[in-house]
Amino acid sequence: MQLTKTKTKKSKQTMDEKLNSLRAGVLGSNDGILTVVGVLFSVAAATTNQFTIFIAGLSDLLACAFSMASGEYASVSTQKDTEKAVVEKEKRLLKTDFDNEIAAVKRHYMTLGVSEATSIEIAKDLLSKKPLETVVSVKYDMELGHYMNPWDAAFASLFSASAGGIFPLFAMTFAPASFQWPATIIAVSVAVALTGYLSAVLGKGNVKTAVIRNVIVGIITMFIHYYVGKLF
Repeated sequence: MQLTKTKTKKSKQTMDEKLNSLRAGVLGSNDGILTVVGVLFSVAAATTNQFTIFIAGLSDLLACAFSMASGEYASVSTQKDTEKAVVEKEKRLLKTDFDNEIAAVKRHYMTLGVSEATSIEIAKDLLSKKPLETVVSVKYDMELGHYMNPWDAAFASLFSASAGGIFPLFAMTFAPASFQWPATIIAVSVAVALTGYLSAVLGKGNVKTAVIRNVIVGIITMFIHYYVGKLF
């Protein structure tokens, strides 16, 4: 049987691929906000030297951004390798165990309420036209030729972590000295509320719960790091 070949040219991103990059961006932004404000509060509680505070915050922002990017790249690369391995496995099974592949497709349609006789006909028809696309879709809910792009996820995390960390960094280092603490608290609270909102929208979760949870975590983070800085 002639198996349908995977397209070699770059395909248009699927919705799942776009959402994966967006989720990576939201998570990266949230991490950037919290890690940078943590370092800023610890250092600012220990010293009033603005240059020292700024350099500490900037260094942490860069470290967080590149750490998030490399971690996301490694994670999505592993996922991509797994997806490719699955496709190669199904290619072999279509050659060596075709009857069980038909049975798998038949079972899929039967779980959707299609009769056994009709499910068999559908399975045979689909596997005679697009065998590899069909089994990959039915068994793994994957679209053949569309793999998560590790570079997209890495750059999304790099950019978003940097963008998130800018909120507390600018508030702490450029606000008037008498207002830098409340300015940073406000900036962080607004920023994590926004990432909470976006994560809830992307994940179709409860927006109010996500926003409140993120703000509480942000406040706890600032509180803990402030007192850690006071110890020195």
